[in-house]
Amino acid sequence: MLTGQLVTDGGALTSVAAVAAVALVAGAVAGALAGARLLGARAPAAVRSGVLRRRAFRTAFLPQRDPDARGRRRPRAPGAAPAAA
Repeated sequence: MLTGQLVTDGGALTSVAAVAAVALVAGAVAGALAGARLLGARAPAAVRSGVLRRRAFRTAFLPQRDPDARGRRRPRAPGAAPAAA
């Protein structure tokens, strides 16, 4: 409707500029939607990797992992009498 008036008035340059502007806006919208979809898919993976990294850091140095480690006393031997139930 508007482009028809621009073409009939002899404003070829104006109509080309209008078409270019519409194409630019459409490309920007498509890029924003594609970027949002990619970020939305990547966010849970980033959260999951962060959680796994923190969990691994916490569990890496538990003293119960190696009772024979340097500086740790050996556990006592069980008594001669059986433990009362």
